[in-house]
Amino acid sequence: MIRLTRMDGSEIYLNPDLMEIIEETPDTHIALLNGNRYLVLEPVAVIIDRIVTFKASIQRRSSGGTKRKYLLRQRKENYRPICPL
Repeated sequence: MIRLTRMDGSEIYLNPDLMEIIEETPDTHIALLNGNRYLVLEPVAVIIDRIVTFKASIQRRSSGGTKRKYLLRQRKENYRPICPL
């Protein structure tokens, strides 16, 4: 979810996967797939930057860069397959 500011100053959080169109005609209008429209203070460049940052954080979390000790086999002697080949 990305944080945006409505024209009255209240904050909203939108799912960028539901965004269909972002228009900047002095004000920034966001149309969602479900038909809802929002008018926000942030310019399109800032919204796109926040979407890219959000997607990159999801990608970084899902990459599994850290190895878990409990997932590694310590010794091959202790490993016995259930079904012999």
